[in-house]
Amino acid sequence: MRIDRDVTPEYPYSWQARAVTGLMHGTVKPASHLLLRHPIALLGAARLGGELARLVPVAAPADVCIVPHTFSACGGEWVRAGGELDEGKVLLYFHGGGYFSCSPRTHRPITWRLSLAARRPVLALDYRQGPVHKLADSLTDALDAYECVLSQGYAGRDIVVAGDSAGGHLTLATLLALRDRGMPLPSAAICLSPWADLTDFPRRANRWQDPMLPAGRVRWLAARWTSGLDPSDPLVSPVHGNFTGLPPLMIVTGSTEVLRDEARRVAVRARQTGTPVWYEEWPRMPHVFPILADLVPEARTAFRHMASFLSAVGVRPVLLDGEAAA
Repeated sequence: MRIDRDVTPEYPYSWQARAVTGLMHGTVKPASHLLLRHPIALLGAARLGGELARLVPVAAPADVCIVPHTFSACGGEWVRAGGELDEGKVLLYFHGGGYFSCSPRTHRPITWRLSLAARRPVLALDYRQGPVHKLADSLTDALDAYECVLSQGYAGRDIVVAGDSAGGHLTLATLLALRDRGMPLPSAAICLSPWADLTDFPRRANRWQDPMLPAGRVRWLAARWTSGLDPSDPLVSPVHGNFTGLPPLMIVTGSTEVLRDEARRVAVRARQTGTPVWYEEWPRMPHVFPILADLVPEARTAFRHMASFLSAVGVRPVLLDGEAAA
């Protein structure tokens, strides 16, 4: 199967997807307009999000094994789903949340399904975030986690790196930093709705269609995290990086989100340097829609596509009918 490809999945638009995106338009987007305006509100949102993440139960099938893991400056968890996992391989996952919210716990709907799709354990990193910590701290934690995985005997070819939104940003920055440091690179990477441009880039596409993210608030948040930094530095805005020598990428985005165009730009830039990109743009789907897999059938289907990508790059057995569809 060819890796370098553009895919626009065709599917009936489910009533579940309609209901969820409508609910987002009426709740999440207005809340973002209010909270992402002042540093004090941002700090409060980060603390409230942390408390909710600890209190609200996140469902996973009974046969999914979750084990906490501690790093030098942060923590994480091992997630194992399905039988006959290849323990000689690992997927390192960076959750999203705008660099101020969420955790491995909130993203278990993604991580356990990725374990099933990749047939390997997933190590989900609980990296340091703002507003208490800086962007460089998050990248340091990601690189430390990667080095920790290497120190446990995994070779670069045994590792897949993945992340969503801010975690997609961290995935791309980690790949660039690993390459620049001459470290062993992973065999592949998956970015779900990556936030790739933290410059003062005006996001005109999908300003009204995006049911979740207000373009102006994304811009405000980027200015907060890049204060004192060069926003065009590739480790700050990976869309401006040189992707020469990086492993195959899969980029998944929704057609209605404000981050769609920067995901497209990453794909174009990577291909210009010879890095193959499996780019998927899902019609009418919102930001990081695979996290909705407990509710939305299109989100569950996306994990079949991720399994197909991993099969195409040779990091897992060929997908069988019915696999990775839970």
